[in-house]
Amino acid sequence: MDWYTLISTKRFGLEEFHEVRKENRSEFQRDYDRLVFSAPFRRLQNKTQVFPLPGSVFVHNRLTHSLEVSCVGRSLGNDVAKAILLRRPELQESFLPEIGSIVSAACLAHDLGNPPFGHSGERAISTFFSEGKGEALKHPQANGEQLTAAQWEDLTHFEGNANAFRLLTHQFEGRRKGGFVLTYTSLASIVKYPFSSSLAGTKSKFGFFTTEEHSFRRVAEELGMRKLSDHPLKYARHPLVYLVEAADDICYQLMDMEDAHKLKLLTTDETKELLLAYFDEKRKEHIRQTFHMVSDINEQIAYLRSSVIGLLIKECVDAFLNHEEEILNGTFEGSLIHHISPRQADAYRHCAEVSAMKIYRSRDVVDIELAGFRIIGTLLDLMIQAVSFPEKAYSQLLINRVSDQYAIHAPTLYGRIQAVLDYISGMTDVFALDLYRKINGNSLPEM
Repeated sequence: MDWYTLISTKRFGLEEFHEVRKENRSEFQRDYDRLVFSAPFRRLQNKTQVFPLPGSVFVHNRLTHSLEVSCVGRSLGNDVAKAILLRRPELQESFLPEIGSIVSAACLAHDLGNPPFGHSGERAISTFFSEGKGEALKHPQANGEQLTAAQWEDLTHFEGNANAFRLLTHQFEGRRKGGFVLTYTSLASIVKYPFSSSLAGTKSKFGFFTTEEHSFRRVAEELGMRKLSDHPLKYARHPLVYLVEAADDICYQLMDMEDAHKLKLLTTDETKELLLAYFDEKRKEHIRQTFHMVSDINEQIAYLRSSVIGLLIKECVDAFLNHEEEILNGTFEGSLIHHISPRQADAYRHCAEVSAMKIYRSRDVVDIELAGFRIIGTLLDLMIQAVSFPEKAYSQLLINRVSDQYAIHAPTLYGRIQAVLDYISGMTDVFALDLYRKINGNSLPEM
């Protein structure tokens, strides 16, 4: 793959009308601004990251997480661009100096497709079809409609990343062609798993639904991404995906630990020990001296966390530059965080182990997952029944509840199911809970 073609200002959906605007913002900065001012981005403020919200202690939600990932992504992109330009100064005339802006925008968008209630929301949707009431849809319906094998794979491996690509590119009812009309490069930079759902396997990860396969193929071919297979479709990642992924890996690991400390799931001593493990003795001593000047415990943890972020940014930049040729050839395996120096790799691995044991299995986190399964499962059951049998009176009431932007009256069963998933995955935690209560008769609209 070639940096000259990998970075393009061409906009999805406006190919035939594309024009370069003369203004201070670059095309990629316009992508960033367009995302910030969008309704789906605003809704992230009420979507769970890990811990339940709201609470007496303010913890991260999807919005604050995305903003922090974007900041780290900008630093990663700027540092990588600066280093590559030293190696290849002729690229100064390309769009390579814009990598920081591209990665920053892609980081803002990377979680837009996630449903309410954190990652449990994704699992709730997948398992509804694979082992819940939705399993009946695998068989022909009373009216003769049946899902294809590829469509069934989409549903049983529902993936927030694929849903983000759909949200950004799909023309919803009454909306303009091309969705958000982002640049091809920003779109390619969010697709962590550039292959169809038939290749997802047990990991349940893929990059685009059947309905968006043509759109992704268009983006990939325009940018010169390396095709690994045509049937089923599979490409090598766009190189900037590795930087978006690294920013996410750095942030969720460290910010979850900071939240866990505030919620007293981790003691101060445990948190300090876990984060100090990233540094050599000389750096540890410097940090401890800083602690003597700052007595506030939360401020000490924040300083330590920021120091680790800075170190991991440098490590991931070095990993990208050391493997640039493999990344461009499409032969690089794993994530950048798995190619950092041994000391930092061991510390990161230990943090992940402690997080799995003490954070992700904590009662509060498990409770929000249980609630998410119940709420999303119930909404899916009722809404899919409604679009499968729209002639029923109760079905009409439910269908009338759905926003006009969703193709709830699509001519195919799969199209109607996708409209339901578009509707539910776009909900905030509070909206989903409120609708669940109203449908179950636990609450009524205010009179």
